[in-house]
Amino acid sequence: MAILCRPSVSVPEHVITMEETLDLARTLHADHPQLPLALRLIENTGVRKRHIIQPIEETLKHPGLKERNDLYEAEAKARVPDVVRGALDDAGLRPADIDVIIYVSCTGFMMPSLTAWLINEMGFSSDTRQMPIAQLGCAAGGAAVNRAHDFCTAYPEANALIVACEFCSLCYQPTDLGVGSLLSNGLFGDGIAAAVVRGRGGTGITLERNGSYLIPKTEDWIAYDVRPTGFHFMLDKRVPTTMEPLAPALQELAALHGWDASDLDFYIIHAGGPRILDDLSKFLRVPPDAFRFSRATLTEYGNIASAVVLDALRRLFDEGGARDTARGLLAGFGPGITAEMSLGRWIRSDASSGLVEARA
Repeated sequence: MAILCRPSVSVPEHVITMEETLDLARTLHADHPQLPLALRLIENTGVRKRHIIQPIEETLKHPGLKERNDLYEAEAKARVPDVVRGALDDAGLRPADIDVIIYVSCTGFMMPSLTAWLINEMGFSSDTRQMPIAQLGCAAGGAAVNRAHDFCTAYPEANALIVACEFCSLCYQPTDLGVGSLLSNGLFGDGIAAAVVRGRGGTGITLERNGSYLIPKTEDWIAYDVRPTGFHFMLDKRVPTTMEPLAPALQELAALHGWDASDLDFYIIHAGGPRILDDLSKFLRVPPDAFRFSRATLTEYGNIASAVVLDALRRLFDEGGARDTARGLLAGFGPGITAEMSLGRWIRSDASSGLVEARA
């Protein structure tokens, strides 16, 4: 029985507020013919502040792809270990107890993956499996949970470590002036999250079923255009409409499990933007407050890509969790357009005996 334990989350120390973002847009793009539209869209995100790995003055520079990728590697190595230690502590495990590390990121590139460095530097066993995922974007947080579930189903005594490291600020492109790019400049933030999926024991979500769904013929709606200057984020204006076709996929997955997706106890949803959450609330027929954890992540951190679902889950834990056997849904959305979805129940470990108990 795979159990998703409490995530550990960290955001960088540099902060940019909504007001500062709007002022920057007015200064940098004073002559942009669609500036009023871009400002309105940024305001409508509801993002009060975001955290970034460099001061904004440095973030706005573009020293080159190599320099940015070097910074990605250096910052990942400096920041990820503490988050990993937090996740292991929350799960009551040591590095030697981990059988696979699933590392997800779409904002920098390393080969070998950071997984190899973590194994060497943090005391993981040399036979720890490595599963880096680089091209699922924001959906990768949900995908990581699903692949950890699959692994622990195949190896019931195994434990999986998930790490999501996203430095979206390193993808800022000063020459990209489309409205979608300007909106992205005010929406995305930086963050790191990690969580353990235990094969046995622990408190959190018992993962029971997962699934994926891709909306046909939408692969160019969220994409990278890879140029000598790096990753240029492409965001189609139709992306906010995708919850109408994705809601039935969530409903179908729940129905296969004998559940009603409109009548669950908790929802951990990727916060791509307020329209995404509002539309999913409408099409799933659940109250807007059902997505309060995702909305809090969006408001306080912005869209931190694959780390969003782990941070939203961390907020559920910090609220005290759910009642035993409460039923829930976790979903990440990203390029494809792809949904990575999972269902599970809340469960608490018996601290005195180390056994897991679920009270109906």
